[in-house]
Amino acid sequence: MNHSSITIESILAPGLTLTGFPGTSKKKVIEHISQTIAREHPKLDADHVFESLIAREKLGSTGVGQGIAIPHARLNNCSHVIGSLVRLKETIDFDAIDGKPVDLLFVLVVPKEATSEHLELLSQIAEKFNNSKLCDALRQAENDENLYNLMFDS
Repeated sequence: MNHSSITIESILAPGLTLTGFPGTSKKKVIEHISQTIAREHPKLDADHVFESLIAREKLGSTGVGQGIAIPHARLNNCSHVIGSLVRLKETIDFDAIDGKPVDLLFVLVVPKEATSEHLELLSQIAEKFNNSKLCDALRQAENDENLYNLMFDS
């Protein structure tokens, strides 16, 4: 079986799972997430992460509907897949396919060459967020730790 063994559990760190995340616009939120990822992964440059995520948004919004967005980008100098789950302090317009504002984001940064893992993870994340009970629970999470644990209890 040649199935990718990469899982959400293996890429999401507690330090990048955050509630009450600030941001008043898509750009501001992505900028703040980029800085947070670069703080946790000092080899990455925040501006480079930001530019890659924004470039991907320009191809089409990663707002998948139901208040959820999955911004993602492939980076040259990234050695492993990095995931970040954030719940925004308030909803923002994300040009989502259903026009609804977004408050839950799962950000994915992957090595440039990791095409199949990238697609596999996007599909796993989309599947998780397809569970409306999970999304409701994530929106009610009391703190970062609670938000993190909810991703794996479901």
